[in-house]
Amino acid sequence: MRSFLGAPVAARGQVFGNLYLTEKQAAEEFDADDQRALEVLAAQAGVAIENAHLYQEVDDRARRLEAVRAVTGAILAGTKRGELLGLVVRQARELVGADLATLAVPAGEARLVIEAADGLDGDRLRGMAFPAEGSVSGEVLRTGKAMVLADASADDRSSQPIVGAGVGPALFVPLASSDRRFGTLQVANAAGGPPLREAAIQLVEGFAEQAAVALEYARLQDELQRLVVLEDRERIAKELHDGAVQALFAVGMGLQGSAMLAGDAELRQRIQHAVEELDRVIRDLRNYIFGLRPGILADRQLDQALQRLAEEFQQRTGIVTAAQIDPAVGAELSGHAADVVQLAREALSNVSRHADASTCRVSLYRNEAGRVLEIDDDGRGFDPARATGGGQGLRNLRERAAALGGRAEIHSRIGEGTSVQVMIPD
Repeated sequence: MRSFLGAPVAARGQVFGNLYLTEKQAAEEFDADDQRALEVLAAQAGVAIENAHLYQEVDDRARRLEAVRAVTGAILAGTKRGELLGLVVRQARELVGADLATLAVPAGEARLVIEAADGLDGDRLRGMAFPAEGSVSGEVLRTGKAMVLADASADDRSSQPIVGAGVGPALFVPLASSDRRFGTLQVANAAGGPPLREAAIQLVEGFAEQAAVALEYARLQDELQRLVVLEDRERIAKELHDGAVQALFAVGMGLQGSAMLAGDAELRQRIQHAVEELDRVIRDLRNYIFGLRPGILADRQLDQALQRLAEEFQQRTGIVTAAQIDPAVGAELSGHAADVVQLAREALSNVSRHADASTCRVSLYRNEAGRVLEIDDDGRGFDPARATGGGQGLRNLRERAAALGGRAEIHSRIGEGTSVQVMIPD
């Protein structure tokens, strides 16, 4: 080069780059006027770039506040957990203009499940479970620190589901409030897409922190409401046990005494039948009281609660009861845990009262139709074609299933047992 001139592009002490001129036309070298003109131009460029950065920061802050406002508004409106988490990932994706956003939450001690996803291949990823060990999400959840991947598809932690989803640049941040970690929030662009800009890391981290606070508030509100319901149900259960059950027991004792004094054999038999009917009513009332006390869900995930329910049923009835529960499906239905437990209790109550079974199984799994809660036994069964609509227990099952947007199906054959299947759509 015959001639060269350079000046830094800077503003407020921050250098954004350098501006260079070479090969001056109509002259051999650049002169002092050229130097001053270039310095003025570089200074103006620095101011323009700084203003663009400031505008971007203000715009990012405004969009982050709007995203948090949307999440907070949904919480105050009573939005269900599944829809709320879907809103979180959608806002995170739109916040940085990413192609995909997912939220992985713990499902048991060693597994994670993608509970919400938005964007590229989100429908396929939603509901996928994977081991926490050996995954990016598991590491972020364990350390509480964000992680940036230049190309997620080339990462050797292959248990992470997005590795096979065709994504490239990715960011993982913990979704945590105080000492409670809800899961990991991930945003990514498609493979071969542009890298996430540097400001996106702070932007998503800031949104995740504020969203986690909002989610913790929602959890505490749900816990408060659950405690109110628990207290009310405990009161009703106590009144039933201390009032109705004790009164019926006293009546039964009196009738038994009367039967011993009765001289007529037929009268004694009729009184004994009445006492047996009172015993049955007392047993039913105790079953209802058991159903009013949903403490089995306290501090437990749905899969653990169903396992415990099966154990308690076996101890109470002597019927050998197995539980086969898919933790991923349990995590998906966490927002309806109380309803699912009550459905299982209703079905098990029918087994104890009518089936005359020796074994029983409680299952929660997924098939092509959606999520399925199934309770089957090896009891005496019945002929559905000759049934007249079932008793209150079967009606309760159907009504509870309908309230969840699903349906209850009862399959039975005489001498071959009965299977109750509750279909809960996605």
